[in-house]
Amino acid sequence: MPSSRQETVKVDLGGRTVTVPKGGLYDRYRMNTDLDAVARDPRVSSVDFFRRLPKSKVETPIGPTLTPNFYYRISTARLTMLARSRAIRSRLPGELAPLEVAPGLGLVSVMFFRYDVCDIDFYTEAAVGIAVKPARHGGLGFLDLVAGLKNEHLDSYVLSLPVSTEIAQVRGHDGYGFPKWVTDLDVDIDASRTTARVANDTGGTDLSLTAATPAQTVYRSGERVTSLTSYTTINGAWHSTLSQTNVLSAGTTRMPRSVVLEVGDGRMADDLRSLKPIRTVQFDVVTEGQLALHMPAPTSVRSRS
Repeated sequence: MPSSRQETVKVDLGGRTVTVPKGGLYDRYRMNTDLDAVARDPRVSSVDFFRRLPKSKVETPIGPTLTPNFYYRISTARLTMLARSRAIRSRLPGELAPLEVAPGLGLVSVMFFRYDVCDIDFYTEAAVGIAVKPARHGGLGFLDLVAGLKNEHLDSYVLSLPVSTEIAQVRGHDGYGFPKWVTDLDVDIDASRTTARVANDTGGTDLSLTAATPAQTVYRSGERVTSLTSYTTINGAWHSTLSQTNVLSAGTTRMPRSVVLEVGDGRMADDLRSLKPIRTVQFDVVTEGQLALHMPAPTSVRSRS
């Protein structure tokens, strides 16, 4: 984790001034990161996944930028819970519908992320999200449900997405339309233990997690690539954001018993309580992975009114 005394420089993002680490990847490369330089970082296993994903320049609400945003070393934890569809629908826009595993039962999740090496430098993140049906026209197919339950491809609507750095907040909020704010946020994940804590506005606990890390399976780069499509509105128009994860080491525990989730006081806690989760059914941890996060694209979302 970067030192709190690390020197910073100011950069402009669409008229917003943020600070980034001096000499960090963003300061040096402005998203056009030298993959050969990243490959020399001992924390990064390989950059082969990214060599097959060319970047393109796009105009965005935060000014011109290159997409995708590359995350060269990440770790993640996800708690998946059952919740009543009625509670879920009360928090969804009318155009979206819950992904139901049984009549009247949907899926919600609490997620924690640690991005050790990234185009916009180190940061941590947490989320409360809802699994939704794909927003394309037509009904939900059986394969959509199976893929969603296996976490190989999920469609999601996010209620909370706090982060630990200014650049992540501005890019995520202004550029992607996500509900992001900056807070103290610690995430530590290794092969034996997974811990996370999100602070609220007064320094107390919003959400925290303590758990044994599920036994990990190692994958070759490119062997297991999962995807997530998230729906947001930007200036009143629906957009979809695709993220692709190159899973390198991961494990799952079903019906976990050793997970301790503290729901305290704060925006995330309020969002989770509003969904009235019934039971935790799955705990997924990626101790090593890589991520390509694409900029949002306009999408057609079917009216359900």
